[in-house]
Amino acid sequence: MSRPLVLVSNVLAWLLGVSIAFGNGEPIELTSLGLGFSAMMLVSVSVHYANEYADCQTDALTNRTIYSGGSGVLTSGIVPRKLALQAAWATLILGVSMQLLAFCFGMHPWSALAVIGVGAVGGWMYSLPPLKLAWHGWGELDNALLGANMLPVYGYIVSSRRFDFWVILACLPFTLLAFNNLLAVTWVDREVDSRVGKRTLATRWSNRRLRILYGLVAAISFLLLLLLSNWIIPPEVAIASVTALPFAIWGAKTYTRNKITHGSIYAMVAIMVVQTITWFAIGVRS
Repeated sequence: MSRPLVLVSNVLAWLLGVSIAFGNGEPIELTSLGLGFSAMMLVSVSVHYANEYADCQTDALTNRTIYSGGSGVLTSGIVPRKLALQAAWATLILGVSMQLLAFCFGMHPWSALAVIGVGAVGGWMYSLPPLKLAWHGWGELDNALLGANMLPVYGYIVSSRRFDFWVILACLPFTLLAFNNLLAVTWVDREVDSRVGKRTLATRWSNRRLRILYGLVAAISFLLLLLLSNWIIPPEVAIASVTALPFAIWGAKTYTRNKITHGSIYAMVAIMVVQTITWFAIGVRS
C-alpha cells in the first residue's frame, strides 16, 4: 500500500533539496539528514495509506496501471480497509514525533517542522474530507506543490538548517513538469473519476483545453530555467535541465491522445535527476 515506486520519486525529490544545499556550500551532516529522511518517509507513507483508504471504492472501478489506480491491495481484499487508516495514523504520528524531537533538540529549525506539517495536511486532504482537493479540481496543483516543491525545500532545510525562499523559485521548473505529469496520470482515470463525481481537471476540461494547459505549463517551465539562470539557478544546472525538453515535447504531442503519456513521466524524472547530479557536482567542485 505504500506504493514503493512512488516513494522512490519522493526520495529523489528530497535529495534534490539536499543537493541544492550541498551545492551552496552546506556540509552533509548525517545525523540531521537521517532524522529528516526518516520523518519524511514516515509522513509520505502515511499519505499513501490515507489515500489508499479514501480511494478504495474508486480504485475498484479503475484499470490499475503502474502510475495510477492505487496499489490494488485494498481492492483485492488481502487486508481490511480500516487497516490502511490505522497504518496512516500510526506512521503520521511517528513521523511528526520524530520531526518534533529533531526540533526540540536543536537539530532542525522550526521551518522543518512547519513544512512537514503542511505537507502532511496537504497530503491527507488530497482525498480525505473536509477538503478532498482531488475531488474539486485542486488535486493536481496540491500534489505537484507537495511532491516537487515542498519535498526539495524540506531536504534543503534539514541539510542547511535554515529556510531560504529562493529554493522555492529554484524548484519551480521541476514543479511545473511534475504538474504536467499529474495531468497525464489523472487523464487515464478520467472516465471512472467522472462516474464517481471526482472532479479532476481531466473530467472538467475538454481534451483541447487540457492540451493547451499542458503546453503552456511546459513552456513556462523551460522559460523559467532561462530567467532564473545565473540568478537563482547556476547556468550549468539550467543547461543540464534541457535534457528534459525532448521528453516534455513528446509528452505534449501524446497527451490526451495516448492512454499513458510516458513523455510526461520521463520529463519529470529527467529534470529531477540531472538537477540533483549537477547541484551535487557544484558542491564537490567548490
